[in-house]
Amino acid sequence: MEQYKKEFIEFMIDCNVLKFGDFVTKSGRKTPFFVNTGFYRTGSQLRRLGGYYAKAIHDCFGLDFDILFGPAYKGIPLSVAASIAIHEDYGKEIRYCSNRKEIKDHGDKGILLGSPIQDGDRVVIIEDVTTAGTSIKETLPIVRAQGDVDVLGLVVSVDRMERGQGEKSALAEISDLYGLKTTAIVTMAEVVEHLYNKPYKGQVIIDDRLKEAIDAYYEEYGVSQEEKL
Repeated sequence: MEQYKKEFIEFMIDCNVLKFGDFVTKSGRKTPFFVNTGFYRTGSQLRRLGGYYAKAIHDCFGLDFDILFGPAYKGIPLSVAASIAIHEDYGKEIRYCSNRKEIKDHGDKGILLGSPIQDGDRVVIIEDVTTAGTSIKETLPIVRAQGDVDVLGLVVSVDRMERGQGEKSALAEISDLYGLKTTAIVTMAEVVEHLYNKPYKGQVIIDDRLKEAIDAYYEEYGVSQEEKL
């Protein structure tokens, strides 16, 4: 596993973004882990987060694209932070864009914030975590309605590696359904690999008991072994 992935996992722990316990997802699944990017709350945290996204984007998509689109609301700061980091870390100027939940009819009118999307633009969509693919279903029509654009793919912070609507993972379903390339900074398999029975700051985050709960969750909701391979 690359060093930046290990650092990102620890960064999520430090920011209280990655939590373990008893939670319920929007889809109603009881889960022993939860990712809430709303806990990135300071300038330094957002700068580091943007850097991790920039690395994942660079490794998967390169830098030959024009727009980083972050769906409202959590995607707005993500698109800003990552576009800043791409410029600082790689010297590439990428425009950022987000949507409003409601169309503004005065002043800076329209549904978009940030840079307009133009014909010929190549777009990468940035999100926090995708579980069921609902957000991308809403986002793609907004982006494609702006002109003749090429949506290259989707980047998220954590791939939960659980089934979406069918037997494949949500990211795999998005890739198949929309023809998009998808990637994540880390997968939950990498999180478990890095934290299981390994102390971090004097504490074992994932012990045997929690590992059993995670394994049981994936027995019920995990993707097939073939997809993991």
